[in-house]
Amino acid sequence: MNGAELLVSALENEGVTHVFGIPGEENLHMVDALRRSSIKLVVTRHEQAAAFMAGTHGRLTGRPGVCLATLGPGALNFATGAAYALLGAMPMVMITGQKGVLSHKQARFQVVDIVTTLTPLTKMARQIVSTATIPAVVREAFRVARQERPGPVHLELPEDIAAEPAPDVPLIAPHDIDPPVAQPAALDRAATMIRAAQRPLLMLGAAASRPRLSGALSEFVKRLQIPFVNTQMGKGSVAGGSQLYMGTAALSERDYVHDAIDKADLIVAIGHDTVEKPPFFMGPKGPLVLHVGYLPANVEEVYFPHAELIGDIGSSLRLLADRLEGALPNAGALLRLREAILGHVTERAEESRFPLTPQRIVHDVRKVMPDDGIVCLDNGMYKIWFARNYRTSTANTLLLDNALATMGAGLPSAMMAAMLNPGRRVMAVCGDGGFMMNAQELETAHRLGLDLVVLIIEDNAYGMIRWKQDLDGFPDFGMTFSNPDFVAFARAHHLQGTRVETADGLAPALEAAFAQGGVHLVIVPVDYSENDRVLIMELRAHATDAEGRA
Repeated sequence: MNGAELLVSALENEGVTHVFGIPGEENLHMVDALRRSSIKLVVTRHEQAAAFMAGTHGRLTGRPGVCLATLGPGALNFATGAAYALLGAMPMVMITGQKGVLSHKQARFQVVDIVTTLTPLTKMARQIVSTATIPAVVREAFRVARQERPGPVHLELPEDIAAEPAPDVPLIAPHDIDPPVAQPAALDRAATMIRAAQRPLLMLGAAASRPRLSGALSEFVKRLQIPFVNTQMGKGSVAGGSQLYMGTAALSERDYVHDAIDKADLIVAIGHDTVEKPPFFMGPKGPLVLHVGYLPANVEEVYFPHAELIGDIGSSLRLLADRLEGALPNAGALLRLREAILGHVTERAEESRFPLTPQRIVHDVRKVMPDDGIVCLDNGMYKIWFARNYRTSTANTLLLDNALATMGAGLPSAMMAAMLNPGRRVMAVCGDGGFMMNAQELETAHRLGLDLVVLIIEDNAYGMIRWKQDLDGFPDFGMTFSNPDFVAFARAHHLQGTRVETADGLAPALEAAFAQGGVHLVIVPVDYSENDRVLIMELRAHATDAEGRA
């Protein structure tokens, strides 16, 4: 057994079933070891897409996804995916090749210090310099990737270490590590704060969507009956049917959901991660904030909790509910605002205008997606509309990135979701700008035989930045482009494509695409004039009215 074979055996020992990436000269030994293993190598068309897929695997399963690249240019293409997983708290292991450490027959050709390059973008970055250490290094990599706060780890395997005969060293068996439980004194302090609140509100952040947490969190909400809002990445973390959902903080201020946030005297922030854009701005006159997290809060200018409950969130919530269930007469004080908040958000959702409004697009997507259907967003103006308007009742059924917020991740993320969830409807929602950043992965999706609908929202521009450019008073410049014929583009990839031509045509087109199976592109033009009407003029007037009432 050589070093590469030992590394692949260690990956099998960790339960790895797929590796995503692009081979290169320097990792041919590992590619051959994968050929003879139980692990499937999924060859992508760009390393960035492989990293997005591996990160999404970690996000959806809680187990690190694994991606592979060669040295230099291939490894550098992992940088954006590493940052995606680091900010988004997605466990992932990246493996890259390198020239030999004992000889340099090609001098410095293609040699870049990838370990140093990826160190600030990972939880751990290490070069493997001895075959004897491989079992320990791999076990540590997977442990670190999964440990709170989860994230990416990088291992570099030089080609001479990969080819070197390995000693007879045993693999290290993985074992579960249960995080500590909050201290009784902290639980008592948190319970006292919640009992004293006249208008309590729960806020569910990104860490509330960890796959293992959904049951405990839903039970906590059910037992205490305190209404909740969520951040963009916390959507769906409470099972549907509670009638306690108050909205999503898609904007940092002035939105209708802030009617509840502004009136709360205590916000229990469960799993909030400050990598997300602030769901609200804390200030000296604001509510008290109790931070419930796996780790202590990062104190920021806009987020500085007054108390913290640190430990395994699921266990903490169960112990907290034991102290509080049935003892909160003011639990539902803010529920009187719920109908008005949700009513405003859904206004004009069925408007028959063409090109379609963002509200209508969200409405029609929600109409065709079952409760367990998964929508994976790229990044663009439509993300705000989906965050505000798309109702979820199941955790991790609206995958959006409100941390790095990179374009180009929507299609690879949806491909991973489809691989993990055969039989469930999966849709990628991409702007025309973001779609073209990884459009080459349509070939990968087709080769894998995935069932996937890709909705392309077309405005022939980098729409969000164009909107911000206008808001900041700059001239309209540098944001527009032309697009290919996306229907013909689909056919060129041996796929089907449909262009929506009427206001009532989107939902039937999506239904037909799902019924047909395989990978199907649906292209819909969008009218973004609603950005100014709703997100600027309407919300500005609403804020003025709220100040007058106050």
